[in-house]
Amino acid sequence: MSLKLMYITNNPAIALTAEKNGVDQIFVDLETLGKEERQKNMNTVKSHHTINDVAALSKVLHKSELMVRINPWNENSEEEIEQVIASGADRIMLPMWKNPNVANKFLKAVNNRVATTLLLETKEAADCIDEVLNNPLLDEIHIGLNDLHLSYGLDFMFQLLSNGIVENLCKKMQAKQMKYGFGGIAGIGEGAIPAERIITEHYRLGSQRAILSRSFCDVDKEVDLKKIEKIFAVNIKKIREFENNLSKYTDSDFEKNKLETYALINDYANSVKKDSNNEN
Repeated sequence: MSLKLMYITNNPAIALTAEKNGVDQIFVDLETLGKEERQKNMNTVKSHHTINDVAALSKVLHKSELMVRINPWNENSEEEIEQVIASGADRIMLPMWKNPNVANKFLKAVNNRVATTLLLETKEAADCIDEVLNNPLLDEIHIGLNDLHLSYGLDFMFQLLSNGIVENLCKKMQAKQMKYGFGGIAGIGEGAIPAERIITEHYRLGSQRAILSRSFCDVDKEVDLKKIEKIFAVNIKKIREFENNLSKYTDSDFEKNKLETYALINDYANSVKKDSNNEN
């Protein structure tokens, strides 16, 4: 098994570069409603993609799946879904749902015409996951750590690993044989918590997919396409080589990584909280 890797872009040249170097899923992000308010003062990706980007990417991709995140459910959602499907999306992701009724409306509106992903990123969604998992139309769940950690009032998104919330959700999805993943990863040796530690947790928890974070390849800072291609080629090769090494891990190896990683997470969260208190 290797992680299904996702990358957010609306640029056809970068999408093709990502596809060429083994990115499994290109991610167009149409979500705007409420995102700025939820994530204000946070250094998170806030995309400005359009429905035209979906059509443009669908024409150039050959192997990578084209996933589109729509807006949270609203009075225009069914129309938005129709536009996204007509534009060539292979998969649609619904963010910020908080109850089974909304999840069901989304899944019914798509009606198996393309694949679906529910982005679990609220405490309310976590609380009703058992009921949602019973829907036969559901294809996949991704746990969004940015908004979910805000929903729980935590200081750092990876605290959702160290406090057991992600593990509990993964066990529920595993029991239902649901495809699932969580959060994002940086390049090997990079990230507030080194990516290799988080990848090892993905394997321990049975996760099958992860988003390549902005720090993996920040195209706002690097615009040279040849350099971007080299970043993808080198960094994805490193990820796949590291994944191959994980096949040698024993249960005790995974447990050791878990304990060491959670200590790093808690230390980092404490430093974030301390800095926040000092600012206030």
